[in-house]
Amino acid sequence: MAGSLNKVLLIGRLGADPEIKQMVNGKNVARLSLATSQTWKDKNTGEKKEKTEWHRVVVFNEGLVNVVQQYLKKGAQVYIEGQLSTRKWTDEKTGQDKYSTEIIIQGFNSSLTMLGGGNQGSISSQDNKQNFDQDIKPSQNELDDDIPF
Repeated sequence: MAGSLNKVLLIGRLGADPEIKQMVNGKNVARLSLATSQTWKDKNTGEKKEKTEWHRVVVFNEGLVNVVQQYLKKGAQVYIEGQLSTRKWTDEKTGQDKYSTEIIIQGFNSSLTMLGGGNQGSISSQDNKQNFDQDIKPSQNELDDDIPF
């Protein structure tokens, strides 16, 4: 479909420490649980209301996985750019098909930036911007995959 776009931009806080796992190809992947919240004042009661949405984020970029593993902890505030992806899997206990929608951070059109706050032990995005830029540059192998021309 010409003119389509699959892009997600989120600013939120991690609800848990990142989970780092090794894939069958030997590369590491990071899984994040990201909370985004919106607040408003109820028109009828004047009461402050809040709604939190939880997002599953999967980081495949090796450089960013290393940054996530080293610097991010529960409560850290991050800005992410990625793509929505829904995967199908079978529940081993029930045999039923299940679906999971995740934000994928992979390749040159995705990013993760630490915003600071929340976790005083993390470094700010300003302090490490040069390192992030180096970490997110795709390798030649990544560029050769799935290019339609």
